[in-house]
Amino acid sequence: MAEIRIHRDHALGLKKAREIAWKWAEQVEQKFEMECTVLEGETSDTVEFARSGVSGELIVAPDHFELVAQLGFLLGAFKKTIEGEIEKELDSLLAASAKKSPAKKKPA
Repeated sequence: MAEIRIHRDHALGLKKAREIAWKWAEQVEQKFEMECTVLEGETSDTVEFARSGVSGELIVAPDHFELVAQLGFLLGAFKKTIEGEIEKELDSLLAASAKKSPAKKKPA
């Protein structure tokens, strides 16, 4: 089995990170026909995802995302492509969130 590990630091806090994770889950459900389950916790959430040949989880913390996915034998050959798609989707959501956040002004 091939494994994908992706880590992304952020400074969003848990509430905003949850919003991004839920958008990500909606996207992979539609685009890749994944089944996603969100397990909310007090200090972090877990988005479990699965479909034929793929299973994994996205840990949603106040300061980072940690994704681990297991690819079955057939999809293992496409690991780099799949990893690139996941990174692109997650990075796109993080970038969009950064643009929406107002810049903090430094005192003069």
